[in-house]
Amino acid sequence: MKKALGLVLALGLSGLLLAGCGGGGSTDGSNGDKAAGDKKVLKVAALESAYGADMWDKVKAAYEKDNPGVTVELTVDKKLEDVISPNMKAGNYPDVILLATGREAGLTETFIKDKNLEDLTDVFDMKVPGEDKTVKDKLIPGFIDTLATNPYNDKKTYMAPMFYSPTGLFYDANLLKTKGWEVPKTWDEMWDLGEKAKKEGIALFTYPTAGYLDSFMYSLLSVTGGPEFFNEAMTYQKGAWSSKEATEAFDTVGKLAKYTATTTVANANDNDFTKNQQLILDDKAIFMPNGTWVPGEMKDAPRADGFEWGMTALPAFESGGDSYSYTFFEQMWMPTGAANKKEGKKFISYMYSDKAADIFKEAGAIQPIQGMSEKLEGDNKLFYSIYDNGAKAVMGGLENTVTVEGVNMRDTLFSAVDSVVSGDKTVKDWQDSVVSAADKIREAADKQ
Repeated sequence: MKKALGLVLALGLSGLLLAGCGGGGSTDGSNGDKAAGDKKVLKVAALESAYGADMWDKVKAAYEKDNPGVTVELTVDKKLEDVISPNMKAGNYPDVILLATGREAGLTETFIKDKNLEDLTDVFDMKVPGEDKTVKDKLIPGFIDTLATNPYNDKKTYMAPMFYSPTGLFYDANLLKTKGWEVPKTWDEMWDLGEKAKKEGIALFTYPTAGYLDSFMYSLLSVTGGPEFFNEAMTYQKGAWSSKEATEAFDTVGKLAKYTATTTVANANDNDFTKNQQLILDDKAIFMPNGTWVPGEMKDAPRADGFEWGMTALPAFESGGDSYSYTFFEQMWMPTGAANKKEGKKFISYMYSDKAADIFKEAGAIQPIQGMSEKLEGDNKLFYSIYDNGAKAVMGGLENTVTVEGVNMRDTLFSAVDSVVSGDKTVKDWQDSVVSAADKIREAADKQ
């Protein structure tokens, strides 16, 4: 479920795609629609993820039924980049693409870097087809105010948020209930719980791999400094990573390392990460950062008697302070070379209709629409209600506008936590290395 950014590969594709971009269709969204006879042909390309391909066939059928003059030419594939790239290099683009950032091929990052994304800001002011509300009115607040949807930080939205997955600290609710322990609302309460658990031979914390600490760290930075500071850190603003707020986040992880299960680092790899997740099911550790996919991933694993999934946002630093939960989401976008922009934008707005959202929901793909959590059952109802229960959403991540030889911010920020937990690196050394990496990236960006 976790994905590493593929900007190196993306840069390799950049020149090939740029050569074709802009030549594939009209730049006028009002009259550039292709037609086959009396029918408009809308080309939609979507990644076949764990949700499967069937939901896209159903959405295609529903859209065509509601729009008799449109034929949706649908391409769905697990290796979507390999399928659509040859045509795009020739200047023939899908009108709408569902392909998130963070995939190994880095195709979406290539379009971002080359500024070949169509501005979708007007989509969110459109009424959802067949409904009275606008797209913006239906969305959970905050989902179009993030670097993951506004990659150029220019107050324009280029990527539509799709299929969100909240993250947080997962735990056995029955364990806490049995022990009479409360879910911590502040970090002081977290440390108190850590001491209680230690006396009973239970670790406070574990993590599957250090890569899973991205959502944790993003949430923690928001807890220490709020959304504005989070964006400053993600865009490598001068002084952000050496600030008081950043230092508080680094120190918190350093303290948490002392309460982390001793076997965590040894198993924090792609082959053994489920052993760390199993610590939660066996009541050998209390909390782990993860996402809504983990119950399915561990559905066949043994567990303690009475085990019951629980999930909480990261606690605040002060009583009554803000708690935060990072959410991953997929992105739908339109190449600037798309031929059918007007119909394509209408199709994107249709993705937030009750009809489309219900089709996606049946496949387990949840749209970031207000009230969707009320339609869910079981564990999913708990997980997707996290923002209804007071947590604030964190979205976006490290800005990827330049590549600096020898600098990998994700490894420097996240992978290094293994060394902090094992004691091979001090928290100060870790923070200093992050500050240095951020400075190099910012300096390179300033020279562009």
